[in-house]
Amino acid sequence: MCAHTLSPICNTLVVVPTYNECKNISPFLTAIFELESDVHVLVVDDTSPDGTSHHVMQLQETYPNALHLLTRPTKEGIGKAYIAGFSWGLAYGYEYICSMDADFSHAPADILTLVSTCRIHEADLAIGSRYVLGSQVVNWSHSRSLLSYVANRMARLMSGLSIRDSTAGFACYRRTLLERFLWKEIVSTGYSFQVEMKYLSHKMGAKIVEVPIVFSDRTKGNSKMDLHRILESFVALCQIRWRSGLIRQR
Repeated sequence: MCAHTLSPICNTLVVVPTYNECKNISPFLTAIFELESDVHVLVVDDTSPDGTSHHVMQLQETYPNALHLLTRPTKEGIGKAYIAGFSWGLAYGYEYICSMDADFSHAPADILTLVSTCRIHEADLAIGSRYVLGSQVVNWSHSRSLLSYVANRMARLMSGLSIRDSTAGFACYRRTLLERFLWKEIVSTGYSFQVEMKYLSHKMGAKIVEVPIVFSDRTKGNSKMDLHRILESFVALCQIRWRSGLIRQR
């Protein structure tokens, strides 16, 4: 069952966390709905001071049943924003719930590819990967490429995952997998949240498939990834591994 409708056709929700994305959000959402597919979008906005939520509310007049807005009173990190969005999607009965950035680094058309991968290959988690055969990264500087490589390499070493792009923020989860996260205590609130979700999925025995995508650097607004956030993620990953070791001992 879909939010605000009883149609069984709509079973996909895209969760988009935002903070100061007023320059991107309207064209980004329009591009998704121009796909003319049965996809709903939930924007989770942390009360952006630039008025991002206002732009979303304006578009809700055009897409009243497909575009939803969840406004949170304070900025608590991308991890908690996703948890709130995933919980909302589960409550409204969506079968496939995707995570995605609002800055056009992820191509809207690839949403359908990720969902199809979960359906056709019966995957529990389909990842839009930047580091598998067939993928492409566009318009990244050497410093940004190095930063991403270091972050992803560190994540793989700390988590022990064989996934090529464990820091990817573009993914599609089957609801049966997300339901199993409800009783889990998620440690990460920042960008390490993406790694923790994949780490826990692997520990649960989920079927994970990486799908090649074209990843483009944002052209409007500022990137929120920097060295400070990578260091924060490193600390969070240490907590994840430490907690996992305690659970095994028990």
